[in-house]
Amino acid sequence: MSGDKALRRTEGGRWVVSRARVMQHTGASAATVARWYGRREQYPDGLRFPEVACTIERVHYYDQEAVEAFWSKWRQDVGTGRPQRAGRPRGDGRGNHGGGWGRARRDQAVATALEEVRQAGGYRHGMAAQLAHERGGSERSWQHAVAEARPLYEHEDDRG
Repeated sequence: MSGDKALRRTEGGRWVVSRARVMQHTGASAATVARWYGRREQYPDGLRFPEVACTIERVHYYDQEAVEAFWSKWRQDVGTGRPQRAGRPRGDGRGNHGGGWGRARRDQAVATALEEVRQAGGYRHGMAAQLAHERGGSERSWQHAVAEARPLYEHEDDRG
């Protein structure tokens, strides 16, 4: 089967489209289309993503007219021609979404880890587990804090 037939085909006298075609038509990611489908019952009829029209060789197809109507209404309601993201808001790559108490706690943990690295004269294996045991919290969180503290310590060492 050609790639074009996998995206769009006639079934029962109507055009149906695959999720890949929906992504191509809307510019949405696979995660966004999956979210639209999975949460369709939470939206009013005009903004509800269409139900599966048929399944062929384990590929779900949706009525093309219903998809186009959905997309037209969605753009009017959301006010954009292309969705920008699938769900998770942008952060600074270090576990927060623009600040707040989460980053403040993380900075405090990094400062604690940096002090531990200084006292030990450098990083040593098991440091995160020791901090988790002594200070509480998960070992994984302390591993992140130690990972951020290590280059800070090494940079201090280079300068001084």
